[in-house]
Amino acid sequence: MINKAVFKCSSEKISQVPKDSLPDIAFIGRSNVGKSSLINMLTKHKGLAKVSATPGKTRLINHFTINDSWYLVDLPGYGYARTGKSTRNTFAKIITDYVFKCEKMHFLFVLVDSRLEPQKIDLEFIEQLGMNGVPFGIIFTKADKLSKTQLERSVSAYQKRLSEQWEELPPMFTSSSEKGTGRDEIVGYIEDILKDFNKDSK
Repeated sequence: MINKAVFKCSSEKISQVPKDSLPDIAFIGRSNVGKSSLINMLTKHKGLAKVSATPGKTRLINHFTINDSWYLVDLPGYGYARTGKSTRNTFAKIITDYVFKCEKMHFLFVLVDSRLEPQKIDLEFIEQLGMNGVPFGIIFTKADKLSKTQLERSVSAYQKRLSEQWEELPPMFTSSSEKGTGRDEIVGYIEDILKDFNKDSK
C-alpha cells in the first residue's frame, strides 16, 4: 500500500525527468477529468496534486516518489481548447515525448469521465497507445455521479467501441475520488505491476 508520497520534481521536457532506475506509473486524461483528485485519493494525501477549477492547469510532468520505490507521474491534460493552439501543441509534445519515448514510463493509466459517451480525443489517444505498444489501463472517474446501471452501461459502451479494434481489452477500473471507490483495486493493480517489474529487473 502507499505509505509515503513526496513531490520530487516538475519537468518541461523528458530530458529533465529523474535519471534513476525507479519505474514511472503515469496518469493522463482530458483536462478536468478529475486526475489531481484521483491522485490525492490514491495516495491519501489531500494536497499532493494541485486540484484546480481551471481545466488545463497541469502543464508540466510532475513526479512524486511513492514509498521510496516508484514514481507516480501526473501528466498534463490534453484537448482543452481554451489554452490556445500554440500552448496546446506544446502540451501535445510534452505528452507524446514522455509517453512514447521515455524509457522510465512503465505503465500508463488513461482517465475518462464515466458520465460521457466515448470521446473522440480519448479514443484517438488510446489508439496511438496501441500502435506504439504502450502498456495502459483505463480508469473511469466520477463514478459516484452515476447509478450502478448507468456506470455499467458507460463501461460497456467503451468495451464495445474498443473491441472493434482490439482483440484484448486493457484493464478497466471505476473510481470516485469523493467516495474513495476503486482505490484498493487500482493500488492493488499497481502493486502487481511493480512485482513484475522487480522480477524482470533482477
